[in-house]
Amino acid sequence: MRFGQSWKAVAMLLSAAWLVAWAGDNKPPREPLGLPPIEWPKDNRYSAAKAELGRSLYYDKRISADETISCATCHELKFAFGDGEAVSTGINGQKGKRSAPTVINRAFSLAQFWDGRANSLEEQVKGPMANPIEMGNSHEMVVSSLKGIPGYRPLFAAAFGSGDINIDRAAMAIATFERTILSGNAPYDRYKKGDKKAMSAEQIRGLSVFFDKAKCDRCHENSNFTLNAYANLGIGTDKPEPDVGRFAITNDPRDWGVFKIPTLREIEHTAPYMHDGSLKTLEEVVDFYDKGCTPNKNLDPNIKKLNLTDQDKKDLVAFLKALSGEGWQNAGPPAELPK
Repeated sequence: MRFGQSWKAVAMLLSAAWLVAWAGDNKPPREPLGLPPIEWPKDNRYSAAKAELGRSLYYDKRISADETISCATCHELKFAFGDGEAVSTGINGQKGKRSAPTVINRAFSLAQFWDGRANSLEEQVKGPMANPIEMGNSHEMVVSSLKGIPGYRPLFAAAFGSGDINIDRAAMAIATFERTILSGNAPYDRYKKGDKKAMSAEQIRGLSVFFDKAKCDRCHENSNFTLNAYANLGIGTDKPEPDVGRFAITNDPRDWGVFKIPTLREIEHTAPYMHDGSLKTLEEVVDFYDKGCTPNKNLDPNIKKLNLTDQDKKDLVAFLKALSGEGWQNAGPPAELPK
């Protein structure tokens, strides 16, 4: 080994050692008010070094085939980790068929994607990398690209104990970072905790509409406002070739047209709505539910016409905005990406 190579290797090891020291006791960030503790996977425990590696990978476009697409392209901070579009755009301007769901509070989700085809965040992370209309890459080429960036080796060493780079480690790091993207301490959480001034009068009335009159909590319950289950609302079922949703994964007739029930946290900031992004505003969403959604052969039995008044609708939208909180706003990109 030549002197220059030897010094470079020593520098990388020192950098890794510093990152391990910086990681401290590796206690995960505290969950904001209103959220339960995160259940970290036994095979992918939290560490600060792993989360910071994941942050860099999440924002790095070099893992796509043409170096134009990163995870953050479709799940962007300024759009509350969505992309503000009905459907997302991948390499070469290709359009997907579904709206990009927010990453916020994915730590509390079970299966991933609208159709639940991934059983974990780690598994989900790998999907877009190899999807021909998203990042358009292969896992082998992702690893090759990362190995060609010297600055990544010490980050992997700090996160995993050695500088070996592989797709599983990359996915674990990104998933770790994503589990730190949280939203809590919303006006609703503070109101529930006893601060009766945390919500406006309109939002308090909307709370009653949500839980009592419209019974939205049949599907949007618990601290993350989702059952983590699936439902058929009829979105797109009246089209000539409807998206069959989870049925394409399970081939179970009961899953025809059903999609994962999303969190309502930060719903104010994640328009447009539904799996196809077909509803542009919360007002449109409320009107859609009020009319009983779109009748079809597999409509969820919980769906009924609501007969809400105009004031009910305004109050309900106001309440939904009381679910906008904090915790995710600090999940921006690193100061610079590894070189």
